[in-house]
Order: sequence, then structure tokens, then C-alpha cells
Amino acid sequence: MIRILLISDNNIRTNRYKILFENNKYGFETMSDSLFICDYVQVSCPDIIIFDTESQIDFKSILKKIKPFCEKTVILLITSDNFADKELIKYANAFISKNANDDMVLGTINMNMRMKNSLEKLSETNKDLQDSLYRQNALYSTSSQFAGTLDKKKLINFMIEGIDRALSFSLTCTLSFCENEPVLLINSLHELSDELISALKLRTVLHYKSIFENQEIPYKLDIDKIKVIKHIKDNASRFTFDIFHYDNMFAPIRLGENFYGCVEIFKDAPFNSDDARCFQTIAQQVALPLKSASLYQEIKETNLKLEKLERLKSEFISIVSHELRTPLTSIKNALDILLTGKCGEINDAGYKFLDMAKRNVQRLSGIINDLLDLSKIEAGKMDFHFKNINIHQVVDYVKSTLSILAKEKGLELITDESENLPEIYADSQRLEQVLTNLVSNAIKFTPDGKKITITTRLQNAEDIEVHPYFQDEIAKLNGHYIVVSVKDEGIGIAEKDLLHAFDKFAQIENSLSRKVGGSGLGLPIAKQLLEAHNGAIWCNSKLEQGSEFSFAIPAVTSQKPQEPCLSIS
Repeated sequence: MIRILLISDNNIRTNRYKILFENNKYGFETMSDSLFICDYVQVSCPDIIIFDTESQIDFKSILKKIKPFCEKTVILLITSDNFADKELIKYANAFISKNANDDMVLGTINMNMRMKNSLEKLSETNKDLQDSLYRQNALYSTSSQFAGTLDKKKLINFMIEGIDRALSFSLTCTLSFCENEPVLLINSLHELSDELISALKLRTVLHYKSIFENQEIPYKLDIDKIKVIKHIKDNASRFTFDIFHYDNMFAPIRLGENFYGCVEIFKDAPFNSDDARCFQTIAQQVALPLKSASLYQEIKETNLKLEKLERLKSEFISIVSHELRTPLTSIKNALDILLTGKCGEINDAGYKFLDMAKRNVQRLSGIINDLLDLSKIEAGKMDFHFKNINIHQVVDYVKSTLSILAKEKGLELITDESENLPEIYADSQRLEQVLTNLVSNAIKFTPDGKKITITTRLQNAEDIEVHPYFQDEIAKLNGHYIVVSVKDEGIGIAEKDLLHAFDKFAQIENSLSRKVGGSGLGLPIAKQLLEAHNGAIWCNSKLEQGSEFSFAIPAVTSQKPQEPCLSIS
């Protein structure tokens, strides 16, 4: 019912409006005492107040006093045609002529009430829009926080803060399984008694079990062992069991089969459907980063285990290799003495077997040395002695050392070196080890009657062309490099196997590789030795057409040479 207050001391006009409004089912009151009017409006403000401006009442004083209490009230003035009080006019929403007939009066009332209702609806819509925008902002802010961390404890706290920003809760109970033990996080406006906390624990456990009704519960809960963490905003006040009469909402925190906990929120005011959607959205949003955080934690733990296993493996290899060297040295010395004939004459068959044993001892010694080098490199304990050297010295040493072996296999070992190459800042012994390994491999995998070519040249990193598999390695290079290549006419490597040529303990599978054997460590060791020189190694090959292994070392120019990398992982 529309409530109307008429302020007038004109009895004739008062009676006329009383009959008119009551006949049309409006609530009607009339007053003329200013003090009584102010008290009445403060207690129960009417929908419409009509001021009879021809009355002998101080309307201006009344309006100033009642204005704070009747912001949504329609103010109408009954005026004569020549009414001109500007101060009163500024308060009015509309005017009624004192000579207006009943239909005009009712029309003015109804029109202003429709306008009042429309404005109230618009105001309510604006408020809803404002609330919606605020929630959207809270959701966006919370999502941004979720994206910024992989700490599960922080993610749960961000979720609770987001719910508080969006919904202004009285209390939340969050059961979290994101730590080593189940934790009940209680965030409350006021302090809680121990009895109330026990009741909240029991309620949370019952909610948790209800989620998995007729299903296997992922975590067995002992209510007495649930750790409780409280965050209280106002310790001066205390909640009672009346909190259970507050409106509440509950949501699990899960993603598919991954379960991270649950959250319940209490509020002394009713929740609406928008509140429910916002609450469920935040609880769902946190589940994905929690899964990412769990995977990240698993990866970290796995990496730590792998690092430990790698360290143990390296230590084991080092210890075993050292333990093998001592008896192997004794065996080699004994074989050398026997082969000299100092212990008695040896027939041809005996000499053949002793020579075979000596070759295999040398082969085993080479494998042990490779294992030791690998363990030193992975432990970062490989010794380097860097100085300015000429690459020709390294090539000459390797050629003179392996020429006899190549000739025994009927192979031609030749060099094709550029003249006047700049020096390199390197450890000559380690480069000799690298080049020896490449040439030895070429000799092993090249059939009789073919040739092996060692070439050296100066190249800018931008001009080095490699197979796409090794493009990332070359992309790290910058400036001028001495490039050394070993090209053979051997069995070659299939394209799919090129990338695995530098893997530890890898040998490309074919009949010849099985025949010649080997530890599969030479190329990985060479790769890491070259990385210590700020260089790179790569290969190009085709089956049955030969292979070309190349490596690059920074050239020493007029500029300061690039410092070598001594930390090898």
C-alpha cells in the first residue's frame, strides 16, 4: 500500500484529500505540528509527502530536518498559479495545483510513484551491477594470484582471501590435504571456544565423508589428529554455537580424481545465487594450480632422487674403475714379461694367445680410463691446463700416433689443413683426446682400402652449416672458430640415429659396431670436453656413404679470448 502524508492546516483541503486517497486504497496521514512531523518521519518515512504551501507552517525548517530520512520519498507541493518560492521548489519532485481535480491529483500521485519505483529498480540494478563487477574483480585478482605461485599452502590462503574479498564471510573452515598432514584452517571474524572448534572439526569430517559416499575415501581421517590453524580478526568478540544458524555454503576442492580438501563458509546474511556461483568458481579455480603444484613437487622430488642416483652411479664407477686399474696393471706387466721370453720359451700358439690377452687388457684399460674421465667430468673434477696453442700441433700428434694403426687396417690417413690459422686458448691434451677418439672411431668403422681425412679451417659461427638436429648447439656460438673435421668413407649413420651419437653408452646398432665393440663413452666425453672449451661438436652422415664429425673451438683474436667453462654437469 502506498503511504501518503499531507502536511497542512487547511481542514477543508485535508478532508478532501483524506476522502480521495482512502477511497483509492492509499494509506493516508495528515499533520500540521512540525515536531510531531519530524518524529513521525524518522520512525516511518512515507512514500509521498504533500506540502500545502498555503498553510501557515514553516516548511523550510521541516524539510531541512527530515531530508536525511526521506531520500527515497517523493515530495509534492500544492501551490497556487503564482507560487515562486525558489527554496521550496528545489525540494519538490512535482507540483499539484490547488484547483486540480481529483483525476489530476491521482494522476500526479501515480506518475510519481511509477517514477519512484523505476528509480528504485534502476538503483537496485546498479547496485547488483556494482556487486557483480566487484566480484569479477575479486575473481580476476584471485586467479592472478593462483597463477603466480606453485606453493600449495599459499594457493589455499589465496583461495580463502579471495572468498573473503568477494563474499565477506563471518567464518570459513577449510580442510586441506596439501601438507604432510590434514590441516583445518579456520578463518573467523571473532574468537572461538574450544568446544566450538571441536564441533567445527566434527562437522568438517562429516562433510568430507559425505563427498565420498559409497566410494573409497582417499584419506583416512582421525579427528583427534587433525591439526587446527586459526586466524582471528577480532579477538575482543566471541562466536557462539549460534554460528550454525548462519547461512552457509560448502564445496569440495577437487579436479577429476585429484582431491585437495574442502571448504565451508558461514555468513550472518543470506547468500544469493550469485554468491553461490562465485564461491563455487573460486573453489574450482584453485584445484588446477594445486594439481600443477603437486606435479611440480613430484618433479622436484624425482629430480632430487635422480641427482642422488647419478651421484651414486658416478661414485660407483669411479671406485670400481680405480679398483680395476690396480689388478689390470699387474696383469699387463705380467703379460709384457711373458711376451719377452724372460720366463721361458713360448711357442707360436702361446704367443698368439698372450698377444690376444695383451690387446684385450689394453682395450679394457681404455674403457676404464673413459669411465674415470666421465666420472670426473660429471663431478666437475676434470683438470684443465689452458694456454694459447696452435691446432696444427694437436693434428700432427694425433696423425703420428694413429697412422700405424690406420696402415695396419689398409686405410689412408691424410690431413688437409688451412695455413696461418690463429691460435686457440685450450688444453692441448684434452683436444688430443677428443681428436684421437674421432679418428679412432673412423678407423674402427671404415672398411679396408678407404681413406680418412682430417681438415682444419677458420669459420665464423654464422657460416657453420650443420644438420638441424645440432642447430641449437651452433646457435650458442658467436664469433670466429677453428673447425676441425674427421671425414671417413665408412659405414655411416642413419639420420634417425644422428642425435643419439653423443648419448652415453650408446652405439649405433649394426653388424660392424657389434663386431668392434666399445664402451660408447668416447663421443659423450668429447662433447663435454668441448663444452668446457666453449666449443661444440656435431656430425653429418649417411648410411654406407661415410660420416663427418666436426668440432669448433673459439679462435684467439685481437679481442680478449672467451673464458673457458670449467663447470661441467
